[in-house]
Amino acid sequence: MRGARVTIAGNADEFKQSFREEAREILVDLESALLELNENRGDQELVGRVFRALHTIKGSGSMFGFEDLATFTHNLENAFDEVRNGRLQVGSELIDLTLSALDQIRAMLEEREGAAEGEACAEILAKVRKLTGVAEHRPAASKVPKTLAASVGGRARQWIIHFAPGPDLLLNGANPLLLFAELRELGGLSVKASMEMIPPLAELDPERCYVSWEMVLATTAGREAIRDVFIFVEDSCQLAIEPASGSEVEDGQSRDAVARGLEESRAPSGGRRTYDKPDNASSIRVPAAKLDQFVDLVGELVTTQARLAELSARRDDPEIAEVSEEIERLTSALRENSMNIRMLPIRGTFEKFRRLVHDLARDLGKDVELTMDGADTELDKTVIDQLGDPLMHLIRNSMDHGVESRELRLERGKRATATIHLSARHSGASVLIAVSDDGGGIDADAVRNRAIERGLVPCDAQLTETETFALLFQPGFSTAKQVTDVSGRGVGMDVVRQRVESLRGTIDVASKPGSGTSVTLRLPLTLAIIDGLLVSVADACFVLPLASTLECIELTSADIERANGKHVANVRGAIVPYIRLREHFNTNSMRPDLEQIMVVETGEGPFGFVVDQVLGDCQTVIKSLGRVYRHVQAVSGATILGDGRVALILDPERLVQDALRSQTLGARTPGAPPGSRSGLARVRDTKFRAE
Repeated sequence: MRGARVTIAGNADEFKQSFREEAREILVDLESALLELNENRGDQELVGRVFRALHTIKGSGSMFGFEDLATFTHNLENAFDEVRNGRLQVGSELIDLTLSALDQIRAMLEEREGAAEGEACAEILAKVRKLTGVAEHRPAASKVPKTLAASVGGRARQWIIHFAPGPDLLLNGANPLLLFAELRELGGLSVKASMEMIPPLAELDPERCYVSWEMVLATTAGREAIRDVFIFVEDSCQLAIEPASGSEVEDGQSRDAVARGLEESRAPSGGRRTYDKPDNASSIRVPAAKLDQFVDLVGELVTTQARLAELSARRDDPEIAEVSEEIERLTSALRENSMNIRMLPIRGTFEKFRRLVHDLARDLGKDVELTMDGADTELDKTVIDQLGDPLMHLIRNSMDHGVESRELRLERGKRATATIHLSARHSGASVLIAVSDDGGGIDADAVRNRAIERGLVPCDAQLTETETFALLFQPGFSTAKQVTDVSGRGVGMDVVRQRVESLRGTIDVASKPGSGTSVTLRLPLTLAIIDGLLVSVADACFVLPLASTLECIELTSADIERANGKHVANVRGAIVPYIRLREHFNTNSMRPDLEQIMVVETGEGPFGFVVDQVLGDCQTVIKSLGRVYRHVQAVSGATILGDGRVALILDPERLVQDALRSQTLGARTPGAPPGSRSGLARVRDTKFRAE
């Protein structure tokens, strides 16, 4: 027994951490349910969802030693019990109190000093007690069961519960007695223990649980509410919850009737029953650091496989070639699976902003609702983890600067309630995430004048709308007349730009005065391994993302002559502008007679990239170029080829934007004066006119 105590004590921190992770997920769902309830205050399903989440956190918190958290949460649970029973109406005060309480619960989960005893915690409880008229209550694990009539308060239903703990349940810090106490709070409970699995004393392992239980619970609660009691042990037990036949229970029914139901539910004993360790876990938790290490190792394997393929091609040995092909197949499958593991839906990130919009709307005195689209769009967890700050700043900016006051919206013939819309969708090898509002839009003239005041652009500058909106992301730039707690210091949009650039993404701003603004972030699906197309320009090798590549066509001297020196190609009747990488990268070597145009889909539409030769597709492990090259925008990273050479990974979006801004291509177009709007900019205009 001493060994058991040592093992449990040694793993206490691990069990607490597991509870914290599960509880954080429940809190996210709880916060989302509260904000939905704020908009649909008569929805009893949402009330039940909030109640069950609070009940789960309370019961499990007590089980894992978070007694103060359990007590605090129990008082909130009482409030929503009053709502369920029709004795309390859902109002703004209850919603705001509960949201504030969730912040306190998060602090308790982290066991911050004074979190449970602080003034904020006491103030919340006092307001809850005043609102509900229910005195503070501290739940006791050893509560004496209520009589059935008192606990169900009318008609109830009998549920047959079979609970067989796995052999390691006690080692995980769980206490079955606390689970039974939680069940008794739901209604009348009758319990019978099965000792059939207890072995002879000589074979008994004191660290294992051999006892199973058969229970009958009479309650008005549903199956999910009962299952929530077991949420933190369900993966380490056998659990069955089924309604008993003819299970309605009348007021005053005796406990003996419930016990008879329990006897009827027990399977006939035809010998000792055997319970294997359950295999019902649909998912497992893996620390993010271990997952990152796994993907890094897969990346190294991809690089090694490329070396093997190169060696096989040089040796011309059928046996080595066969092994190389098999390794390539397995590596490709492993790479695909490892990347899929890291792909997560963006819903969790979107849902977190419901609270932000709710709080800002209250602080700013505006009516705003948050809508979402494409929340199930998946992208790399590494990208998702870095999206929080940019999206937060964009939403805050929309709420403060974009959305008008209720009165002004009504004057302009708009709905009194403004809308902030979050959306996500896939586009080739990228994902597009947009933050839109139906506010007043961006005043381009005000932006330009402010830029001139700050000396960012000359007074006679002729700026396009895209160039004007790009000024919003300059450090310290703001058109706000006064600084508020929400925005106005010119920091938020700079943070957005820096973070998006660190993710090798781009930003596009679209706005119409009086109708609103939309900011779209174009981000790569993953930052680790991609399918690439290997091309050569002179002696250098480059990689283009295969997912955004549309097709490859030949470019001959005759094609160049027919275009009259313009950088355009006729692709089945459509005019496609192109960038000659040889010229863009100042490569001084003889141009081959026959070149290749890789047509790639970009935010500006299809664009071509002229290369000397297409070498084939390859699995590309993305490596950072380091801080020295952080300002090289057109290159998103590098990879190591099978022969040991380094190939730069090109970013088609950045290449096009860079060429359009610098007009480097235009200066090299025959007959075009330096700085004139010929070249690629003129080609793009030609393309648009042709369409």
